[in-house]
Formats: sequence, structure tokens, C-alpha cells
Amino acid sequence: MAKESVKARQRKREAMVAKFAEKRAALKAEGNYAELDKLPKNASPVRLHNRCQLSGRPKGYIRQFGVCRNMFRDMALAGKIPGVRKASW
Repeated sequence: MAKESVKARQRKREAMVAKFAEKRAALKAEGNYAELDKLPKNASPVRLHNRCQLSGRPKGYIRQFGVCRNMFRDMALAGKIPGVRKASW
């Protein structure tokens, strides 16, 4: 599990990216890079990192489900993900 402060920082970045998305797009379209540079650095979507929605783990992230491999395995074995089951052959 990631620290709560790390997860909170990520949520704060996500909110800031959403808040400035339109303004960033407009400034980029007109090519006004001086004004774009004055926006907060955390408003850039490049600064976001994929993290597990449940544990906050940054590695082993599965995009299709939005969780890390550990949580995915636990949920799949518990039957909480429809259509997913353990392979056996």
C-alpha cells in the first residue's frame, strides 16, 4: 500500500490537470508558450502517473482494469471481476 500522502498528491494533480485542461489546450493551439509556461507545473498531464485505484501501487498497473496486478489477482480469485477466471489446462 502506498502512503496516503502519495495517493493524496496524485489526486491533487489529477484535479489540477482537469481544471487547466481547456486553458492549456487553448494556449497550445494559439502557440502562446510564454503564458503556457506560467501555468502550474502540476497542471501538465505528463506529471500524472498510473496508480492502482485501490492500493496506490505505481508498478504492475493494468490499464484495462485500473488496478495493479496484486489487486487484480485477489479480485479475480474472489470472483469480483466479471468474465475473468483463473486459467487451467
